[in-house]
Amino acid sequence: MALFTSSTRSVPAAAAVPAHVAIIMDGNGRWARKRLLPRVAGHHRGVETVREMVKACLARGVSYLTLFAFSSENWRRPADEVSLLMQLFGRALREEVRKLDRNGVRLRVVGDLSRFEPELQALIEASQQRTAANSRLVLTIAANYGGRWDILQAVNRLRLAEPEKTGEWSEADLAPYLAMSYAPEPDLFIRTGGEQRISNFLLWQLAYSELYFTDVLWPEFDAPSFDRAIASYQQRERRFGRTSEQLSAARSADGLSDPPLDA
Repeated sequence: MALFTSSTRSVPAAAAVPAHVAIIMDGNGRWARKRLLPRVAGHHRGVETVREMVKACLARGVSYLTLFAFSSENWRRPADEVSLLMQLFGRALREEVRKLDRNGVRLRVVGDLSRFEPELQALIEASQQRTAANSRLVLTIAANYGGRWDILQAVNRLRLAEPEKTGEWSEADLAPYLAMSYAPEPDLFIRTGGEQRISNFLLWQLAYSELYFTDVLWPEFDAPSFDRAIASYQQRERRFGRTSEQLSAARSADGLSDPPLDA
């Protein structure tokens, strides 16, 4: 896939439907607790929501969907819950990859995978290889991922690749080594569950993303919820450092009407 340019260096094309949606899937535990169920029941229900969001993205023409499944900080959770999450991840890969492949979805997994059991690492690699030729939708699962880890690993890989370089490095030098160099930066970031922070997710890539927070818990986030997020995105004026007047002039030159301003 092509290497995409940073939104701090050039202005990406704007479209009514976001090309890339990134989601923090928050609220599984609270969903289960409200129903007097164990937390793992919420995680199981959350997998069903992932399936529905993949369908929604395919139907709406979204090209990239990135989901924060397990952060580098989630190892701090109780050991039994972490173990259950790892089992659920493996089970989901075994059960879903055939459907993804059949529907033209390419699976990518980003993060420090070295902490996972060898069997899970092999399953991840096999799933990625099986879907590698697909291009209808790129589904990225961020697992044992952190935004700071991503930047640091990119810097370290760059240093190893160019040990003799003197002087300063640029964004263009670093970009190929970021975990998601194959994808454009997210147009729309969604966090479910009511919290309003990005929690060390895609720190570099979210620089100019539109942020959308909702109280809806992840297991209850459905296609209409997704459409409300897209509708909010469509009301934003994406200036990328320009003034409203510059944006209006550019759109007039292209024969387009001005989008509504932010509320």
